[in-house]
Amino acid sequence: MTKSNDSARSKTKPTSQPDKPTPPAQHVWLAGLGAMAKAQEQGSKAIEALVNDGLAFQRKSQAEAQQRLHEATERLSHMATGFGEQASGRVDKLEHLFEDRVAKALHRLGMPSLLDIQMLTDRVAQLEAKLEAKLEARPEAKPATSARAKPKAPVARKTATPQTPAARPAKPRPKTA
Repeated sequence: MTKSNDSARSKTKPTSQPDKPTPPAQHVWLAGLGAMAKAQEQGSKAIEALVNDGLAFQRKSQAEAQQRLHEATERLSHMATGFGEQASGRVDKLEHLFEDRVAKALHRLGMPSLLDIQMLTDRVAQLEAKLEAKLEARPEAKPATSARAKPKAPVARKTATPQTPAARPAKPRPKTA
């Protein structure tokens, strides 16, 4: 058993001879050290480049988000305008329906409509204009001395005399049981 231990030890002992090839594990270790050295040399430059790339990406993302928000706002405002127009159209229809029903009810009750009142007002204005024109065209009338123009005598009015309680007939009182 000692022979096997010695042979195992001889295989794992490091040799300091430069002409012997290095094992693969040591290659990996040395490559890692080299990468670490390069990262330290270029680390600050790489971090600055990554930060700048991150800022550029953030600005681009924010600009894109602002654009999308603007587009969504425009769509919603357009939809709201259309909805408002539809709602106002429906309110107008409802208002006209209500006005028509009230007008019919008033007509059934015998109330004149606005058109009837306007026609009557126009007709009265026409008649007043004709009457005024006839009065202006007529010669001045002489003072009335005929029988038709006699002054009327004042009419005597009867005044009621207040009744005293004694003069009033007595009311029969109801009998109490």
